[in-house]
Amino acid sequence: MIERLLDIYSEEVPAFLYEIADSPQMQRLKGIGMNCGCEYTAFPLFRGLETYSRFTHSVGVGAIVWNFTRDPKQAIAALLHDVASPAFAHVIDFMKGDYLVQESTEERTAAIIASSAQICEVLGILGLSIGQVADYHLYPVADNDTPRLSADRLEYTMGNILNYKFGTLDDVARYYWNLVVGKNEEGEVELCFADGKIAEEFAFKALECGKVYVCDADRYSMQLLSEIVRSAIHRGNFTENLLYTTENQVIAALTSDTLGKADWERFRRLGAIVKTEDPSGEYPVRKISAKKRYIDPFVEGKGRVTQLSPAFKSAAGEFLAEDFQHGIKGLSGDNL
Repeated sequence: MIERLLDIYSEEVPAFLYEIADSPQMQRLKGIGMNCGCEYTAFPLFRGLETYSRFTHSVGVGAIVWNFTRDPKQAIAALLHDVASPAFAHVIDFMKGDYLVQESTEERTAAIIASSAQICEVLGILGLSIGQVADYHLYPVADNDTPRLSADRLEYTMGNILNYKFGTLDDVARYYWNLVVGKNEEGEVELCFADGKIAEEFAFKALECGKVYVCDADRYSMQLLSEIVRSAIHRGNFTENLLYTTENQVIAALTSDTLGKADWERFRRLGAIVKTEDPSGEYPVRKISAKKRYIDPFVEGKGRVTQLSPAFKSAAGEFLAEDFQHGIKGLSGDNL
């Protein structure tokens, strides 16, 4: 189902995007998931999810930006925005203490692009420099500040609306086809909705996705996996460079000794969360903050959904007011 989103995003995708997507650096992303390791646990929320890779997401973002801008440099920057994603993606932000910003995983982008003869050849043919495509934050259709709508935020929201079964393919197509490139309240370029009701519906669906991204199960899984990865690196199972291969390769290295294998099997059994300060049991107690992701779309000529919909303003306010000061720990799905 998720793969069918590309047909919605753009009637045509230019050959140069496919040529870049075919590079080894981009193909690696087929082995990096969008769910940051949560799909390996036993939580019912993440069981049975459709495979959704960083590659699929990246191609989608590139196609969206091409559809709305027809600008090669913006579309390529969008396509390459996750080329430096490590195995388990934002889990590594947790490992590096960057879980509230989640940008540490972008540090290698320019170097990885420069290392690819295939990508550089395409850039040369188009007369583009690495600097023009290594930072998608330069282009507001591709990326902008939360809670505005950008191609990156739009694509993973559409994919997760489908994957978490919050909506149908017809729903996300309806949202997408209502979008235009317009000017927001500050006169800046932004993806905007033409219809307020459709914008409100999308905003609520995006908020449901946002609640998943910061739920106890998600936060705890990412924190625990970050500790497992850090421990394996400290034991010398592998160096941080291995994180820039695929998740299967990292898992093989994680489980190459007895302790790592036990840690991974314990992670795989993780299937429930309890709020507690009691340190006893198989899993540790943790207090874990998180980056809250939500979207407050702009309706062209009218304003943001929080200005137009009291119901959404209230729901978004409740979401933003939630704190994560409570202790949580995991339970094995085997015991449920």
